[in-house]
Amino acid sequence: MVGIAGLVCAGLLLEAAGPEKIDLGILHRIKSEAFGRNSKVMDTAFYLTDVYGPRLTGSPNIKSAGEWTIKKMNEWGLANAKMEAWGPFGRGWSCTHFSAELKEPEFMPLIGFAQPWSSGTNGPVSGEAVLAVMNGPDDLDKFKGKLKGKIVLASLGHPSEMVTTPYARRLSDTDLADAETSPEPMSGNPAALPLGFTRPGVGPAVGRAGAPPARGGNPRQFRAQLNKFLKDEGALVVLTPGNGPDGGTVMGQAAGSQNPNEEAPPPSVVLTNEHYNRIMRLVNKGIPVTLAFDIAAKFSEPTDSFNITAEIPGGDPNAGFVMVGGHFDSWTGGTGATDNAAGSAVALEVMRILRTLNVKMARTVRLGLWTGEEQGTLGSRAYVKEHFADPADMKPKPEHAKLSAYYNLDNGSGKIRGIYVQDNDEARPIFEAWVEPLKDLGATTLTIRNTGSTDHIPFDSVGLPAFQFIQDPLEYGSRSHHSNMDLFDRLQANDLEQASAVMAWFVYNTATRPEMLPRKPMPKPGSSGRGGLGGADAPAGRSGQ
Repeated sequence: MVGIAGLVCAGLLLEAAGPEKIDLGILHRIKSEAFGRNSKVMDTAFYLTDVYGPRLTGSPNIKSAGEWTIKKMNEWGLANAKMEAWGPFGRGWSCTHFSAELKEPEFMPLIGFAQPWSSGTNGPVSGEAVLAVMNGPDDLDKFKGKLKGKIVLASLGHPSEMVTTPYARRLSDTDLADAETSPEPMSGNPAALPLGFTRPGVGPAVGRAGAPPARGGNPRQFRAQLNKFLKDEGALVVLTPGNGPDGGTVMGQAAGSQNPNEEAPPPSVVLTNEHYNRIMRLVNKGIPVTLAFDIAAKFSEPTDSFNITAEIPGGDPNAGFVMVGGHFDSWTGGTGATDNAAGSAVALEVMRILRTLNVKMARTVRLGLWTGEEQGTLGSRAYVKEHFADPADMKPKPEHAKLSAYYNLDNGSGKIRGIYVQDNDEARPIFEAWVEPLKDLGATTLTIRNTGSTDHIPFDSVGLPAFQFIQDPLEYGSRSHHSNMDLFDRLQANDLEQASAVMAWFVYNTATRPEMLPRKPMPKPGSSGRGGLGGADAPAGRSGQ
């Protein structure tokens, strides 16, 4: 401790592995600003969640959250803070009222929420519950003329298993040691789930679509066909189980699409497993079940969305820039806290820390907060296409040569334990030098492995150095991811302060390093890139970050 303190006080440059030089004096200043009283990360997260959440792309909430963020960044003295339009996105949606009840055979309030881009009920409605599972177009005829005025159980129940292990966990030494080894060669898409990411298994219903998967054919096409069928048949409300863990957690996403060319589905609700299963058991025993709902949903006209950007200008206009960010949007079950107010608040905190410290950096530092990630990394893909290159032709635009790296955070509230090197072997020795003084903070691990399905992928897919950090999973995949429990209470202040310090350190070193970070070879035109571009609503990806 004494030796390190001496280096810090003297502000000496410490030469680490290879040619990399790191300034422990700057690291000390970053940690002092990131931790304790000086930190603003939880205050930022409070506004993004409790005040403005949820932040569904296209909704009034996300616009208000964006306006608040611009105002805050201007207060911090950041330059060029703006909401940069991209689009078209499609129609907006918000739910302004929701109530759900089991009325017969006995009263019980139901836990659940309305799914985005589904219709409202136009006032209170009640009806008989019926089980009508349709897995493909051939099943539709079986229920023709039988669903008018009914409340449809669109899936078999999802077992609610007793939880015998804690929801939350941190990465063990074994987990981290395993991540440091190269994975076995494999064909196809090499993208993997984040380390430690688990989520309850998906049953017969696809949580994203609120409908069973099609047998063969295109699942998206069948979802649209099924939604139209249910609406034409006069179904009052469509129910699916939330497929979350027990204890009232409901996981769910969209029932329909923001695409105005697709008809909005009838009112669609995800319920907690226990409540859905009770209703289904009663129906299966032939006991009449009456349910009541009152859902107010508002649609807005199709429009563009936006990304949020701001800068700390560098000292050398010819040195290029480095970017830091995460996705700003969320689903609507909770307030979008761990997914991804956490990442957005940390990225904003990185900008505040570096601006407050007024450290000298040759390169400009640019923030990017993306919308439309949950619908398929739409905002970051639009930004990359506009500023860097179109994956269809891979012709670099002027800014392509100027970006040294992009750093992304989107795996919940857990502390940073290292970084995915994203198959960039030449970056490894550089990152080793930067991680060495972070070991007391728990950030130790470099893995060559890719991780996909979030906003670093569009950058990586046009040959730009882009990285996602390894985080402790906590209860992200097991409880809060896309659920009604994705609330401010699930955020861990100490972990987010640590993440802010680690990301600020990586950004600072990238902004002051004499050379830009090394790059992998440019992908071929038309390639989807390493890890794929799939986001939350991508057909082949996991259900978003």
